[in-house]
Amino acid sequence: MPNHRPKLRPVQPQPAQVRGQPVLVLQDPLQLAERVLLFPAQLAPVLGFLDGTRDLDEVRASLMIRAGIRLSTLELQQVVAQLDDALLLENDRALSAMDAIVEQYRAAPHRSPSLAGHGYPAAPEELRDMLDSYLQRLPPGPADSDEPVRGLVSPHIDYQRGGPVYAQVWSRVADAVRQAELVVVLGTDHLGAAGGVTLTRQSYATPYGVLPTDLEIVDAVAAAVGQERAFAHEIHHRQEHSIELAVTWLHHMRRGQPCALVPVLAGSFHQFVEDEASAGPSADSTFRRALEALGASLQGRPALVVAAADLAHIGPAFEGRPVDLFGRAQLRAQDQELMAAMGAGDAERFYAILRAEGNRRNVCGLPPIYLALRLLQGVNGEITGYDCCPADQAGTSFVSICGMVWRDGAAG
Repeated sequence: MPNHRPKLRPVQPQPAQVRGQPVLVLQDPLQLAERVLLFPAQLAPVLGFLDGTRDLDEVRASLMIRAGIRLSTLELQQVVAQLDDALLLENDRALSAMDAIVEQYRAAPHRSPSLAGHGYPAAPEELRDMLDSYLQRLPPGPADSDEPVRGLVSPHIDYQRGGPVYAQVWSRVADAVRQAELVVVLGTDHLGAAGGVTLTRQSYATPYGVLPTDLEIVDAVAAAVGQERAFAHEIHHRQEHSIELAVTWLHHMRRGQPCALVPVLAGSFHQFVEDEASAGPSADSTFRRALEALGASLQGRPALVVAAADLAHIGPAFEGRPVDLFGRAQLRAQDQELMAAMGAGDAERFYAILRAEGNRRNVCGLPPIYLALRLLQGVNGEITGYDCCPADQAGTSFVSICGMVWRDGAAG
């Protein structure tokens, strides 16, 4: 067996029924293979023991002792072989497939929208009608401020649930968006790269056309943080939806007119939040160098910074307890505290709130919002919308989202 100590790659198991039998649909976030694997639900414990520390005999023993599952050596070999064929194990086959996909991604004329046609309409006329419908349903807004817009928080939840909040924030920055020559978009990297920033030289396409990536700025940031580190997880851009959903609204508000883009994925802050000895992201030299390079690029031109970020993810859909009416009220109060720090332009207070609670609310927008606040400095924010969106059919899981516009000046 080439997988002497097999290790499962990060997968997303989804329960399903096939011919009346329970199965797990093992979805690969990177989509290295063209198919998904249907895995018998009764063998789910096997997946937990494929952690790279056990050979097959040790896996068999662990299954028998800890899960009461008896598999012969041949049966276990067959299970591992199926996972290997689906490129779900960390080994040379998966690495070769990943290298090929990275080359294909970089050779393409642009980064194609991954959600067009199923997350939102692929036809520009249909997309325009859908997004305009959200804008047309907005009530009259407050008078616009004279302070220049520096940036915004845009959700990255699907448009079906988050459409009104998207419309509220993007309508408030419509003039600034049309005047911008450069937009830096900081998005959540949901695929789990720990810390750091991930760049790409690819341009992002939307159904309206292509938003060209500013290669000079990307190269400057890459030189500041190191080429290998900057592009180590570039393939994550291929399927990551956070930036895509924000730039589609950006392109819509510009009525299809392109502008220069700098798409940046922000990795997980898990190590900062969980490690009590950590000095936090403020002491991270990679972030400091990246932000210095990005900050220099914003000088002397009409530019915006977008944090493509959702807030909390709570309930059984996210491995938490069911959320009742009291839990939703508590979430809203906690989010208000968090948004107050965002509105004050206080990156360290924003981070400290989530670190103090161990980020138990699963705020996936922590990295991009924190980095945007560090990048902008001295801004104050106006909340344009907030919502708790259902995340399961039982109504016991929720994702909270907000829109915020950042302007020049200290908060009052």
